[in-house]
Amino acid sequence: MVNITSAEFVTSGTRPEHYPPGDLLEIAFVGRSNVGKSSLINVLVNRKSLVRTSSTPGRTQLINFFRVNGSLMLVDLPGYGFARVPPEVKRQWGPMVETYLAGRSCLACVVLIVDVRRTPAEEDRLMLQWLRAYDIPVLVVITKCDKVSKNERAKQASLISRTLGLAPDEMAFFSALSREGRDAIWARIEAIMAEGHSPSEDGAPE
Repeated sequence: MVNITSAEFVTSGTRPEHYPPGDLLEIAFVGRSNVGKSSLINVLVNRKSLVRTSSTPGRTQLINFFRVNGSLMLVDLPGYGFARVPPEVKRQWGPMVETYLAGRSCLACVVLIVDVRRTPAEEDRLMLQWLRAYDIPVLVVITKCDKVSKNERAKQASLISRTLGLAPDEMAFFSALSREGRDAIWARIEAIMAEGHSPSEDGAPE
C-alpha cells in the first residue's frame, strides 16, 4: 500500500516550455470529460480537493502537474469528448496532449479512464491505439463502479474489454465513493514503474 506523505500542485501549462524539469517519473491520467478523472486522482493521493472536480465537462483545459511524496509526478491531462467548450479550444487539445505524450521521456505510464456505465467511445479506442503505437504502458481504470450492480459490472467489463481489445487483467475497477480499487491501482502503477518501461527518447514508435 502506498503511504502518501505529501501531494502538491506544481504547475499548469500547454507547451513543453511550461512543463517541470522532468527529473521525476510521471503518471498521466486521460479520459473523456466527466469520467471521474479528478476524483480518481484525489482518492489516490488521499486528498479531497487537490484536483478540482466539476459537474461541467471540459473544465480542465490545461496540463496540470502534481508532485507526490516528492518522488513522483501525477499529470492530469485535459478530457476529450463532449465537453461544452468553444470549438477553437477543442482544436488545441489534441496537439497539446499529443505533444506531451509523444515527447515526454520521463512518462512511465498512462492511466486511461472509462466510465463503467458507458461503451468506450471512438476517442477511447483511438487513444489506446495511439498509446500502444508509441509503446507507452497503459492501465485502463473503470470508474463509477458503485453506480452499477455486480452483474451489470461484469456485463460492462466484458463489453469494455471487447471494445478496447483488453485482457481482463489489463483493467482495474474503481469507485470514488467507496474507494474500492485504490490500493490495486497503486499496485499496478508501481509494477509498471518497476519494469522501467518508458517511451523512447525521441518519442517515436519503436
